Amino acid sequence: MSSKEQFIKVFDELVVELRQILTDYKMPAEAIEWYERSLNYNTPGGKLNRGLSVVDTYCILTNQKVTDLDVETYKKVAVLGWCIELLQGFFLVSDDIMDQSKTRRGQPCWYLVEGIGNIAINDSFMLEGAIYVLLKKYFKKDSYYVDLLELFHDVTFQTELGQLLDLTTADEEVVDLDKFSLEKHSFIVIFKTAYYSFYLPVALAMFVAGISDEKDLKQAEDILVPLGEYFQIQDDYLDCFGTPEQIGKIGTDIKDNKCSWVVNQALKLVTPEQRQVLEENYGRKDDVKEAKCKQLFNDLGIEAIYQEYEESIVGELKGKIEAINESSGLKKQVFYTFLNKIYKRSK
Repeated sequence: MSSKEQFIKVFDELVVELRQILTDYKMPAEAIEWYERSLNYNTPGGKLNRGLSVVDTYCILTNQKVTDLDVETYKKVAVLGWCIELLQGFFLVSDDIMDQSKTRRGQPCWYLVEGIGNIAINDSFMLEGAIYVLLKKYFKKDSYYVDLLELFHDVTFQTELGQLLDLTTADEEVVDLDKFSLEKHSFIVIFKTAYYSFYLPVALAMFVAGISDEKDLKQAEDILVPLGEYFQIQDDYLDCFGTPEQIGKIGTDIKDNKCSWVVNQALKLVTPEQRQVLEENYGRKDDVKEAKCKQLFNDLGIEAIYQEYEESIVGELKGKIEAINESSGLKKQVFYTFLNKIYKRSK
């Protein structure tokens, strides 16, 4: 059984447990079926990188392989991984409604499934609610239980702050480049992506492994948040300069009026005439106008600026990783594992 298959097996068990909780509340059968369907539709369909990272990080911190973990320990660490995937499901279901998106993970967005509609809003709340049901069931007797609760509450709020700024900065209906800035972009990606995708999995594993000193958590945050920002900047770059064959999708940031790293770099460099080109063409659902923006980005040498940024940030991150004192149990390998997955990736 692969590590992903083993991980998914735990989710199947958790769905049964959540069903039982609803049964104990004497919920009608049709409501229980609805919730189970929502859980299965919205939680396990992605790459599961965030959830699997909790398991992998715990193993690195405790010098074990996944196969070394006893059943109870594996289950607890995997539950935390699935709590992140439930958080992701909560964000995506609500995000798709806000963006009026059509598809997610190769299937219709949940709110567009026949018979669902705006009930998806409540379903998103119930995905989030499952996190706290599971934390209580599996961790209530642990000394770090409150730490886990606070971590999930803090990171959820941080992600929502990032989403707020994203939604109010990059309106698909009204293009206003004056709202864009690299400072806003940095805030959006750090709060909307970096905390829950990079810091949260590692911090959760640290608590279970008994590494909970504020200094260690701060050191992890100081590496993982910039790492998450780098990941999103790379994503913005690939959306514009990567080919569909390379990245597995057609980039849409230009047409969607996204406050991306690429356009913000361009806005720093443009002449008044070039600024006018962006004003007239950015954020329009038009292939010709999109091509004009891409040509301008090429003329401004954005690719070279990105290559320089990548080498600079990777050098900084390696310096921070090397500064870690491993005597407390924190391991450099945790951070190199994340960095090696990202550096020079092409999709």
